[in-house]
Amino acid sequence: MNYGFVKTAAVIPQVLPADIEFNRGAIVRAAETASQKGAEIILFPELCLTGYTCGDMFLNELLLKKSEEELLKTAELTKELDSVIIIGLPLACANALINAAAVIFKGEILGVIPKNYLPNYKEFYEKRYFASAAELKTKTIELAGKQIPLGSDLLFKTHGAVFAIELCEDLWAPVPPSSFAVLAGAQIIFNLSASNELAGKNDYLRNLIAQQSARCISGYVYASCGFGESTTDTVFAGNAFIYENGALLAKSERFSLKEQIIISEVDLDALNNERLTNKTFADCAALNAKEYRTVNIPLAPRSAELSRTVSKTPFIPKGADFKERCREITDIQALALAKRIAHVKARKLVIGVSGGLDSTLALLVCKEALQKLGLPLNMILAVTMPGFGTTGRTYNNAVKLIKLLGADFKEINIKEACLLHFKDIAHDVEEKNSVYENVQARERTQILMDLANKHGGLVVGTGDMSELALGWATYNGDHMSMYGVNSGVPKTLVIHLVNYFAEISPAPVREILLDIVNTPISPELLPADDKGAIAQKTEDLVGPYELHDFFLYHFLRHNFTPRKILFLAKTAFKKDYSEKEIRKWLEVFFRRFFAQQFKRSCLPDGPKIGSAAISPRADLRLPSDAKSDIWLKDIK
Repeated sequence: MNYGFVKTAAVIPQVLPADIEFNRGAIVRAAETASQKGAEIILFPELCLTGYTCGDMFLNELLLKKSEEELLKTAELTKELDSVIIIGLPLACANALINAAAVIFKGEILGVIPKNYLPNYKEFYEKRYFASAAELKTKTIELAGKQIPLGSDLLFKTHGAVFAIELCEDLWAPVPPSSFAVLAGAQIIFNLSASNELAGKNDYLRNLIAQQSARCISGYVYASCGFGESTTDTVFAGNAFIYENGALLAKSERFSLKEQIIISEVDLDALNNERLTNKTFADCAALNAKEYRTVNIPLAPRSAELSRTVSKTPFIPKGADFKERCREITDIQALALAKRIAHVKARKLVIGVSGGLDSTLALLVCKEALQKLGLPLNMILAVTMPGFGTTGRTYNNAVKLIKLLGADFKEINIKEACLLHFKDIAHDVEEKNSVYENVQARERTQILMDLANKHGGLVVGTGDMSELALGWATYNGDHMSMYGVNSGVPKTLVIHLVNYFAEISPAPVREILLDIVNTPISPELLPADDKGAIAQKTEDLVGPYELHDFFLYHFLRHNFTPRKILFLAKTAFKKDYSEKEIRKWLEVFFRRFFAQQFKRSCLPDGPKIGSAAISPRADLRLPSDAKSDIWLKDIK
């Protein structure tokens, strides 16, 4: 089973200008290697069979004859490979010469795609030799006595994958041919290129590919020529890239003298779902429809053995701009809260601070919002409400942090109120069940709401997206607030954001924040153990948040099936959890996710932070009584 993945390869072979037999040998060997590594579709650079830098030799009859001969030999020598091969070469056609891509499978040439846009400026002079696709009057080309489909209007269809081809300059055009191909159904674009290296050009090229793959919601595989093509005034550095919807999956090493093969899988399920979700894509297809011919390729799917990395923490920003992204996220939270403060003319921000991760992040966001508004920090009324499970560690961290931040501090012990309520409803205090726990959560929420009324304030909610997805919140308890600043932030991201604040804070605050990060996650609604430490650990009860956030991301962001999520989780967490453990918590996730929708249906307002959200107003509109049966069956 391939789970919707297509394994692609981009090759930079050893090429010598005009040494066509040598080039063919290099292409065949590289194709064999890539195929052995599981590549289903293998891309080579522009004019790689002859070399791009042949100049006026392109008009030489012998070179063109030899090029066609070696194309046919390449097809013959690769007929045992279970891979589609795309190579570039010059071909004479209808009294014209075309810069072409040939698609080869099982010894057959299935189609020829001519280049649309021919660069004829600065170091490029392709119009000296070649005719563009627009100049051709024929839809076929004769090769080895057979009529082969010819044109830039060709789509190639394999087992569920549809791809199209463009060549080098086509990508640089104001409206690339790939834009129309994807609207006609292409999911992956393959670009044969021969783009020389200039200072700063590589960054521009990468941005161009990333943007085109994102705009087209497609995979984009790019292969440009390398060291062997460098000659006279031009240098070719060997650029190869594989992108998916704007994200880089694989890249080559620049300025290498060696042959290179990069391989990665394009996730067709993710692309298809994104296109279904993005209605603008369908509208654009309706307005810009072009006729395409389809060439079917009987390529059998291979089992999915991923070479691409599957992140264990898909909600966490990656790369060098991590701190900048954390700043951006907290700015979104703070700006959203600032708007609500200004709109309702709140005189106080009332927040319950427990010394745990979520309330800590919410408190820090309150500080940021007030600073944006130029308001004093004592507008924050931070309330600690010790209960039956509150430990010294969390209590002390909460009190110290509130005072260091300059917020107003208030402590209200909820034990007596809860005991009285137990008496009122005839609940045995020794029976530490959900009633015992939820009474405390609702008592705290009642206190915060009443304080907000008293002070003309706004209750700032602290619950995060992971808890709300799992329903790990007391209905009309910590589930409720007047504005939930963390409702779009999953638990794994909360940890990183608090760490970020620790890095940018002075030493006393930093020490407290780091200790909060290292404190076990708990609602602290059950008594501590004999040593006064937290006994009730959330992840022991509902499962590891890193797994649940992984499930949540792939379910919300891509609408993947449980079976595919399980496959991805096994790949990402193979060193951390057994398949049995992952299945167990995946089942818990789906049971809880569907059963707890009624809590999400009446969530307070809160800012959408990323591309996946659970608010019924921002993203997720589900019936509260939907059944989870088909998802649970898919796991099994």
